[in-house]
Amino acid sequence: MRVLVVEDEPFLAEAIRDGLRLEAIAADTAGDGDSALELLALNRYDVAVLDRDIPGPSGDEVAASIVASGSGTPILMLTAADRLDDKATGFGLGADDYLTKPFAMQELVLRLRALDRRSTHARPPVREIAGLRVDPFRREVYRDGRYVALTRKQFAVLEVLVAAEGGVVSAEALLERAWDENADPFTNAVRITVSALRKRLGEPWVIATVPGVGYRIEEPVAGRRGG
Repeated sequence: MRVLVVEDEPFLAEAIRDGLRLEAIAADTAGDGDSALELLALNRYDVAVLDRDIPGPSGDEVAASIVASGSGTPILMLTAADRLDDKATGFGLGADDYLTKPFAMQELVLRLRALDRRSTHARPPVREIAGLRVDPFRREVYRDGRYVALTRKQFAVLEVLVAAEGGVVSAEALLERAWDENADPFTNAVRITVSALRKRLGEPWVIATVPGVGYRIEEPVAGRRGG
């Protein structure tokens, strides 16, 4: 499990981080809202632990951003605000759990593991094909064990192609499923994105072009290049 701990009190943040690591839970820390949002944009976390009263964007604003992103990352509010209306506000913002200070580290660990188990059941399956490993939940792609950084659009296109399990996906279908409803069907967006995606994944190419039909994932052949 990988957790983001957003806490502006340095000693408490370090204590939580160290305590979680002793329980084999990886933890990153952020001392303010801006740092938290930056880390959330860069990494995929199994749970976000948020102090509501932090500098910059508040914990409430960070929570709202997580919910709006659609990432599905569970949120545990960790705060001294223990009144019922405070808790109601936190849950209203999208929090999945609420733990007030002071707290026992073991209780935090138990709550984190419960949230992780709950979210695991809803995670889409990891798909593997042609040396690719695509994790839709973590938004991670590996090629023969090597991590490949993709843009959101490139990942969306790859996700559709991999889900087809070697079947051909037309450019129209990719445009429909990886772009929004305002996409112009007469643009070269699909071709340009597929070309960039091929380069990111590296040679030998695993995305083949089927002339006049579309694209598909297939086992790589050394020296083959796609159009």
